[in-house]
Amino acid sequence: MKLKINGELITVPTTINTIMEIIEHFKISNPIVIVEHNDTILEKDAHAVTKVADGDKIELVQFVGGG
Repeated sequence: MKLKINGELITVPTTINTIMEIIEHFKISNPIVIVEHNDTILEKDAHAVTKVADGDKIELVQFVGGG
């Protein structure tokens, strides 16, 4: 399945069905991840139930601290 993730066309396994599985696939462990799915910002509790399909546009934003 091809998804546009952070502006880049990426092929992911067809076994991935949800936003949460995308986050896990890319091994994102940051507890604060903002997800935009097809131009809609998702609440965190929606990550596990929001389905993805071929051609979807996903933006993943992580916050990092520093000084």
